[in-house]
Order: sequence, then structure tokens, then C-alpha cells
Amino acid sequence: MTPKTLLELGRVSNLPTVVSNVACGAVLAGRAPSPLPIALTALAGALFYVGGMVLNDAFDAEIDARERPERPIPSGRVTRGAVFRLGYALLAFGLALLVVLAAAGTTPSGFALPLAGFGTAAAVVAYDRFHKGIAWSPVVMGLCRAGLYVMGALAVSEGLSPRVGFGAAVLLFYVVGLTHIARFETSSSVGKAWVAMVLFAPLGLALSLGRHAALWACATLFVAWTLRGIALSRKGGRSIGLAVVSLIAGVSLVDAMLAAATGSLTTAVLALGAWGLTLVLQRWVRGT
Repeated sequence: MTPKTLLELGRVSNLPTVVSNVACGAVLAGRAPSPLPIALTALAGALFYVGGMVLNDAFDAEIDARERPERPIPSGRVTRGAVFRLGYALLAFGLALLVVLAAAGTTPSGFALPLAGFGTAAAVVAYDRFHKGIAWSPVVMGLCRAGLYVMGALAVSEGLSPRVGFGAAVLLFYVVGLTHIARFETSSSVGKAWVAMVLFAPLGLALSLGRHAALWACATLFVAWTLRGIALSRKGGRSIGLAVVSLIAGVSLVDAMLAAATGSLTTAVLALGAWGLTLVLQRWVRGT
């Protein structure tokens, strides 16, 4: 397996959004992100993300052989068995890292953090295994991202506050809309009005938490970027794929908006940087 193939399998261009998710979960918990536990929790989240993307290719190998023969497995660049082993190994390493964090007493939540990690990893595997042809699969993908908020919160606090729960819920809604669009990536249209409604769910929570200038700036950018993604998706064809990668990068704009709403401008700036970095990396490695 060449490094290029590994990068493509893992969709590593989207990893900055994982980091901003974990950091946002921490500030929603009402705590300033502590560098070491946040960094290691974000690393575990990155391992979950890459492992999930790798397993996605392994489970979808037969479909990709028909619809996307250029993907690593159907093109013969790597075997399906090797991809399965790699994917599960990455999930295991991520979970082991969280267990070590808890055992070392680095996080105030103790073993609640690896438990949240286990739930997130389980949602990743469930989505990869059952997402084709299952109507509720976007909800499972939403749980994968919501789990990153929970992990970020438990990395710095003893438990979960209602604000963390609401944040995880609106992120889930955003990802449900995004994943619905992604399911039609090889189709000609999306055509579901509710998709736009759930994509804008984070806006309502953010505006309920604050009204200052930084929040308005982040909210304006989020609205403009999301409208752009919706417009692209409605063009159909190849534009749907462009909409998907655009909205994936927009996950970090959700983080920036919610972080700004809590008054954590440092985390908001970090999330805006993650959005920009994701867009740059997507030019080199496909985001889907």
C-alpha cells in the first residue's frame, strides 16, 4: 500500500474538521481546552475517522467496482483484506489511546471518555456496514460526529452539560443533511427540502447562546457557505460531489459558530483555520 493510496483511503483532507469538533466539544462543556487531553483525544478521533473511511472502502468494494472503479480496491492498488485489517486496527489504536488517557488520570471524566470513544467507534462500524440502502443511515453518521463533541467534552470535564447535548444534536442534524446529499453523489438530483432545514439547525442554537459581533461574523459565513453547498447540490451530476466536500469542510464552520457563541474566540479562530485547511487539503486528496 503506497502512501498516496493510504491518504486516499483515509480521506485525510477532512481531518482538520475532526480536530475542530473535539475542541468545540470542550468549549461547549464550559472549559478552556487543555492542550494535552484535547490533543490526544483529537488524535483518537482522527484514528476513528481514518479507520472509518478505510472500512467504508472495504465494505463498499463491490459497489465501487461498478460505480467508482478508480478507487484503491477495485483498481487493484490494495487488497480488500488488507483494507479491512487496517481499518479495524486504526479504530483499536484510537480506543486504546483513550483507555490510556483515562487510566493515567489525565481526564476528569475517567473511563467515561473511552466509553464515549467505544460508542463513537461502534457507530462508525455500523454506518460503514449498513449505510447502503438503509434510510436511517445518515442518523448513524451524525452520531459519529456527535460522538466527537462528547469526547471533547469528557476530555476536560467530569460529565456532559445540556449545552454539550444540544451542540451534539445540532451537529448531528447538520451531518444528517450532508450525508443525505452524499448518498446521491452519483445521482442527478437531491430534491429534498428538509435537507436545507437540518443543515441550518446549528444556526438556531448558536444565536440562542449569544449575539456579539464575532458570532454574527461566523454565522454569516456559515449561512453563506451552506447556501453555496445547497446550490451546488441542486445542480445535480458532478456538482453534488463538490457540494459534499464543501459541506464537509463546513463542519468546522459549525464549530466556529458554536465556539464564538460560547465566547471562546480562540477556538472559533482554530475552527476557521480548520475550515480553510480542509479546503486546501481537499485540492490534493479527495474528500469523499
